[in-house]
Amino acid sequence: MISEPAVSIGLTALALVLALVGLVLRRAARLLAAATLGVLALALVVAWLHGPADGDDTGRRWLTLLAGALAVTGGGQVTGLVFSFIDGGERVRRAGQVLRGGAWIGALERVAVFTTLVVGWGPGLAIVLAVKGLGRYPELRNDDDTGVAERFIIGTFTSVLWAAACAGLAVLTP
Repeated sequence: MISEPAVSIGLTALALVLALVGLVLRRAARLLAAATLGVLALALVVAWLHGPADGDDTGRRWLTLLAGALAVTGGGQVTGLVFSFIDGGERVRRAGQVLRGGAWIGALERVAVFTTLVVGWGPGLAIVLAVKGLGRYPELRNDDDTGVAERFIIGTFTSVLWAAACAGLAVLTP
């Protein structure tokens, strides 16, 4: 019988491969992002059903590494998927022109959120979000396009929730 940590590691690795394929090919982005989201959800269900426990440290380390990589690589695609449902992408591209560097900032944000949650440092999460909000304040005050602030909020929430789900996988799996 296959152990639960092995299932979680396998599912997380599969989700990471899907995210990397989507990142590299940039084709079928919605399909790959949805598949990545579905595989992560399945891994979370498996981990939740078995609950946290003291397990194999090597397996836990691999899972944490894979989940961290998934937090970074998959988050941008899932955020793009959410934006595609909101307005078909046109206003998202315009907001992306105002909020330059959003993909890199989002990746760094997900690394920071994932790390603070895995190590159990709650105040770190508040610091990450405060720094991001303060750094984007001038663009958010832009009176020319009211869609920028909404996209910032939606993108941040999606990105943080994705990183939190990946951290939950690393923490929950025995």
